[in-house]
Amino acid sequence: MSLIGKEVLPFTAQAFHNGEFIEVTEKNFKGKWSVVCFYPADFTFVCPTELEDLQNEYATLKELGVEVYSVSTDTHFTHKAWHDHSEAISKIEYIMIGDPSQRISRNFDVLNEEEGLADRGTFIIDPDGIIQTVEINAGGIGRDASTLVNKIKAAQYVRNNPGEVCPAKWQEGSETLKPSLDLVGKI
Repeated sequence: MSLIGKEVLPFTAQAFHNGEFIEVTEKNFKGKWSVVCFYPADFTFVCPTELEDLQNEYATLKELGVEVYSVSTDTHFTHKAWHDHSEAISKIEYIMIGDPSQRISRNFDVLNEEEGLADRGTFIIDPDGIIQTVEINAGGIGRDASTLVNKIKAAQYVRNNPGEVCPAKWQEGSETLKPSLDLVGKI
């Protein structure tokens, strides 16, 4: 069952952010665009490369009005320890949510029940708290945050321009499509 078009389910969790522990709920996803990036575990191998890459795009995402949340089934204490001991993770400025109860991972349908870890899942959530995109990768396949920036721009464009859609490889400022009878069979 797809999560596209579904509202984020309720949760409450502790997170590590800018040297402090904070509480995060699904209400944090309302009123602005959000990216939720699930990953298997702290102190691993592919995960720090992905989270560092996401940090490298964080300023651009903030300019687009997007807040970023990373989530693993580790605790917020483990996130702090990782932040304090990893060169890559020490750069992170976005919110790192701990999900030891696995509730958030289950809510987003990314929990690998056998391992008790989250799959690599990326979700774009609109200001109404509705999931607009879902990407799930196998454990050995890292994600590229630059593609996330383009997806956000497309999602924002479609939201702000009802009746228009963004074709494959759409870039900001390029042509969109207006689905109609006139286009049927002509693309």
